[in-house]
Amino acid sequence: MNPKPLSGIRVLDLTRLLPGPMATLHLADMGADITKIEDTAAGDYARSLWSPVDDSSRFFRMLNRNKRALKLDLKRPTGVEVFFRLARDADVVVESFRPGVVDKLGIGYEKVAAINPRIVYCSISGYGQTGPYAHRAGHDINYVGYAGVLDQIGQAGGPPAIPNYQIADLLGGALVPLVGILVSLIDARKSGRGRYVDVSMTDGVFAHAIFPLLGLLLQGRTPPRGADVLTGGVPCYGVYPTADERYLAVGALEEKFWSTLCDTVGRPDLKPHRLARGENGEFARRELSAVFRAHTLAHWTKVFAEVDCCVTPVLTIEESRQDPQLRARGMAIEVDGLPQFAPPFQLSDFELGTPRPAPQPGADSETVLREAGYTIDEIAALRAQAII
Repeated sequence: MNPKPLSGIRVLDLTRLLPGPMATLHLADMGADITKIEDTAAGDYARSLWSPVDDSSRFFRMLNRNKRALKLDLKRPTGVEVFFRLARDADVVVESFRPGVVDKLGIGYEKVAAINPRIVYCSISGYGQTGPYAHRAGHDINYVGYAGVLDQIGQAGGPPAIPNYQIADLLGGALVPLVGILVSLIDARKSGRGRYVDVSMTDGVFAHAIFPLLGLLLQGRTPPRGADVLTGGVPCYGVYPTADERYLAVGALEEKFWSTLCDTVGRPDLKPHRLARGENGEFARRELSAVFRAHTLAHWTKVFAEVDCCVTPVLTIEESRQDPQLRARGMAIEVDGLPQFAPPFQLSDFELGTPRPAPQPGADSETVLREAGYTIDEIAALRAQAII
């Protein structure tokens, strides 16, 4: 097997919960050596969330495969010394504390860059390191709320709908950091100097709110919730219930797709109403809804499997894991007896291989420190002092 794309890249991961660990999971799967550094007390809170199993919850295990674990007390000078020794040979540091915490601990970017100028140091936070909200607490719902995105999710006339998909955490807090980290790594290879990457999850969502901004530009105001072209405001794009209280996703935006859809369900009279609003739009949605209500999801799935017009079933995650397309792409895998997702990157000459299970707390402390040059006696002394 060829070396993985990020083989040889060393990452010190100080992150917890979802955003940072998801970012470093992608790096780990691509071959980077991720050392997950946790405090000597609770460690990553994800270990105890949602059904703990053998000290590590399913949530934690999903996000931390292919990583190594080191327990380290960074509130004590000796622990900071250990961190610096590891940082001398590292390529990346990723942290997700509130702004200012790493500086108080004495392990901020300036301190690390002084001993390793090529370090790429990424800080992930809700609102970024600057601005009036920088030190505020928050969660995904708060970040998408500030970014103008939560306002757009939901049905017309109803309240904002809370998605069970953490947009800010996963887009703003996982994928955006990856871009910043990889860009900075490439630049460091050329220049010999790393960069500080300041990631705001709110910024990450706001920068991708394309259609709310487009609505503002075209109409002079943000479209009302559920009234825009891509939020259910027109008949050709939306969700429709079936006889068994399941749903179809209709994405027949283009005229050719809408025309095919209307012919397939025997309602060619609806063709003029593809982008209709007002009474005509309500009429078309009502009529199409009645058609779909006449049969089950399985019936319509079979019908539209043979028709090219962007009408598909709304699946549960259980069904998605068995879907032939996702299985053909190898996306549904199992690691350590736990169903998981494969990396969403199809690269030539790359195989995920057999992933290592998520590590137990501090499981690799001795190995990591030996690689950094510590002797067995020095490691024993650190353990006796509860530094590791």
